[in-house]
Amino acid sequence: MRNLVTALLIFCGCAFGADSAAIAIRNAKIVTVSGSVIPKGTVVVRNGLIQDVGENVSIPGDAVVVDGEGMTVYPGLVDALSTWGMPGTAASGAARGGGRGATTTAAPAAATPAAPPARGPEDRPSTTSWIKAADEIQATDKRIESARSAGFTTAAVWPTRGFFAGQGSLVDLLTGEKAGEMVLVPSLGQYISLTRAGGGGGGMGGGFPSALMGMISYIRQIYLDAGHYQLVKDAYAKNPRGMQRPEYDRALEGVLESKRILLPANRWVEIDRMIHFAAELKQPAIYYGIREGFEDRSVKYLKDANATVLISMKWPEKARDQDPEAEDPYRQMLIREKAPTTPAVLKKAGIKFALYSDGLDTPRDLQRAVKKAIDNGLSREDALRALTLSPAEIYGVQDRLGSIEKGKIANLVVTKGEIFDDRTKIEFVLVDGNKFVPAPEAAPAGGRGGATAPSGPNGVKK
Repeated sequence: MRNLVTALLIFCGCAFGADSAAIAIRNAKIVTVSGSVIPKGTVVVRNGLIQDVGENVSIPGDAVVVDGEGMTVYPGLVDALSTWGMPGTAASGAARGGGRGATTTAAPAAATPAAPPARGPEDRPSTTSWIKAADEIQATDKRIESARSAGFTTAAVWPTRGFFAGQGSLVDLLTGEKAGEMVLVPSLGQYISLTRAGGGGGGMGGGFPSALMGMISYIRQIYLDAGHYQLVKDAYAKNPRGMQRPEYDRALEGVLESKRILLPANRWVEIDRMIHFAAELKQPAIYYGIREGFEDRSVKYLKDANATVLISMKWPEKARDQDPEAEDPYRQMLIREKAPTTPAVLKKAGIKFALYSDGLDTPRDLQRAVKKAIDNGLSREDALRALTLSPAEIYGVQDRLGSIEKGKIANLVVTKGEIFDDRTKIEFVLVDGNKFVPAPEAAPAGGRGGATAPSGPNGVKK
């Protein structure tokens, strides 16, 4: 019996030691983002958090030491608007360019049974405002592995089907059976688009609403309904006796729960329209897409409104199946040339922005997209900030993400070379202190990068 008790104590002690073991990356260049670069320092990680960072840091006796000579440590990259891990979006972007009138379209999900055409706003067409990405996330999505191989450790993940598509969630890009372990913030706000997706149909005869102005009117009506719904709920809560209880409306509950809205805007006219629309709705707003943010009018409207924007890194390109002899309109050629200058233009104007993947999934494509912004005037430092601390600030989580500081979540990227250089190699990534080693991409044609199974700082799965 004594031997059994002794064995159990030893086992428990070993398990505790495995969970609490630290990892120390020493003699590495550390790019903190929030402060000065440390030319040669140490980062200590324990229990998924940064325990210490600096030039003269004591390394714990139980730490697994990584010699960082010749390496650079960066904060993990953050995708500010993503569908990684969301079901039915693997082959689509989070927000693609729309046609005339439609600003940025939501990615269609897997085929679903067609819903009957809506005849009015009371039918709540294309509205699933109560859905949270945190409840839908799939940790087995291969795009999560691929994103990690490009240095991404966190993503603001959103449902993207319909006008009121649902609430985004901030997640760490872990891989495992328990998707709940990924969730940092369950509800970031409400994703709104101005195009139909799914079975409701669109265009003439497709039910209400069938045109841009109808879509805007519908969104406006939802917020009027939500305001009245809240007043009735408050009145009932204050004095329910003798008052008929308000009927529960999950669509309006989801709208009221959302702390901010994401509105699509690409062209200057759309930017102007959405800024005025957000003011009318009296909702804090973030504007996404911003493909033509380089234009003077776009800059003026955004600056005057003190707006915050998310810039798509899916830069416009000539269609691959287009007739090579066909002549493009001048406007299209101008947008293809100037769109990658938008981050640099907005940075110069002092407009807060972050970058997002917009359907780019492979490390190679993500790398090229960031590099294109850098080649078009955005400094490396500002590109890094737009993918780390800026999205953290936009979503109000700068106290735990986006930079290398003591006490923050241990989301780190360790590289040989500068992070956005073509020849840079990502040695490993830490997500919540779990170590992932990127696997090489299968082929230049576009195979996805992968990653080994996650392990804790001591090499044992957490």
